[in-house]
Amino acid sequence: MPPRNLNIVIVTAFVSVLCYFANQRAKTAMIVGNALDLIDAYYVDPVDKEQLLISAMDGMTATLDQHSEYIPQQDYESFQDTLNQEFAGIGIFVEQPEPQTPVRVITPLVGSPALKAGILPGDLIVAVNGQDVSSEELREVSNKLKGPVGTEVDLAIKRADETVSIRVQRGRIEIESVIGDYRDKDNHWVYRLRDEPSIAYVRLTRFGEKTVGELEQVLQTLDNDFSGLVLDLRGNGGGLLHAAAEVSDMFINSGKIVSTRIRGGEIEDRFDATAGTLVSTNKPLAILIDTDSASASEIVAACLQDNQRAKIVGTRSYGKGTVQNILPLQYGRSALRLTVARYYRPNGKNIHRGKEATEDDEWGVKPDEGLDVELDEETVIDLAKRWREASYPSLANESSEGTKDPATQNLSTEATGVKSSDSKPTDTNKQPTTDDEPDVNEGSAKSESDDSSKTPDAASTDPDQKTGLELDPQLRRAVEYLKQQSSGENKQPTTA
Repeated sequence: MPPRNLNIVIVTAFVSVLCYFANQRAKTAMIVGNALDLIDAYYVDPVDKEQLLISAMDGMTATLDQHSEYIPQQDYESFQDTLNQEFAGIGIFVEQPEPQTPVRVITPLVGSPALKAGILPGDLIVAVNGQDVSSEELREVSNKLKGPVGTEVDLAIKRADETVSIRVQRGRIEIESVIGDYRDKDNHWVYRLRDEPSIAYVRLTRFGEKTVGELEQVLQTLDNDFSGLVLDLRGNGGGLLHAAAEVSDMFINSGKIVSTRIRGGEIEDRFDATAGTLVSTNKPLAILIDTDSASASEIVAACLQDNQRAKIVGTRSYGKGTVQNILPLQYGRSALRLTVARYYRPNGKNIHRGKEATEDDEWGVKPDEGLDVELDEETVIDLAKRWREASYPSLANESSEGTKDPATQNLSTEATGVKSSDSKPTDTNKQPTTDDEPDVNEGSAKSESDDSSKTPDAASTDPDQKTGLELDPQLRRAVEYLKQQSSGENKQPTTA
């Protein structure tokens, strides 16, 4: 056969194979498309084709694991904002106590445009740019508050018995992921325990794009000038895989951090510690975890436990040992969050809790012997309230920057809400994911509070407010351990 004919045969065969696989993919897509068209054409009631597509995608991912899902267009932007730890808006925590009632401000954020414009805790948002929103859902009001940085939004605020007009210029709002024990009089976080200043305290609320840089800055500022460090990962549902690896590397000089394995058990990636630490290895370290510590949090806790760098205090973690990638759809307007790998701790175990797992099975990260401390429901509520209030700004200290009436600077209000405890914690490999309900939603944030919370103007400086050590048995146990280690004692702390 002439070479020319042979080349034609090879090219024809190659094109035929491509056409075969393309036809297989197109056949599946055609079935879904035809079904959508038939429902749209013949179903007894009018249908929303976009909602049909969302339902189809939800049904498809429902057959996978609980951490894989479709992220529709209306949720994708806020999802990315949470990952990037910033969003465009006015910067307020809000809630809607009852359906079809005005959205209520829990608090403006520190340094936010809302705070500078004079928005106060307890304000009710009744109109946005002249449009009545007093009965609209929180998401709808939130969408109206968002907009390009530098643009302005006019709000009608109901405050006590009067309605106040406030104009706010939207800005770029950064979401903190590294916080301390309390805020000082200048609204700066203090990364030491109020009752035990020799003990450094750092709480990570997520593992986002800026977490590593934030934590590096905090640890460099502390400069090892402490007798021990508490790293609080309670309630942290995860985030970026690389952030978890880099945080772990700040505390160890060598050793495995984490590895990931794809389909078939093949090792896809492995993270190992590099020389040098930001915290001296002779400084004792305690890590606090609970049932909501998941994914990236478990990577850090497991790494430092297996490398014998830290003691784990608290309760058993969530047990999520899978990695998700974000795969864009519709040219980046929506996406699939898809489990693509499992991660393994340095000792070679996967901590994932399967659907049929029991309490006796191997999953999650467990506290070290003698450091397992359970919290009763009342303490959990009190701690959630304290953490929330500790993050609020001291409005009196910000008043000179805004237009507040001095007579209203001490206003406080009852702020109620629901804390989500069943969200799907996630970690990612390339393009990461976060919790199902991000705290910030398009220019405002959802409340994470209990039914008895109160929003003080200056929670961090209230002399009657209980400190973390007074409220928190797990923190007390961690401090007890650190003090024993720093004083040269090696015995385990006893139960109080």
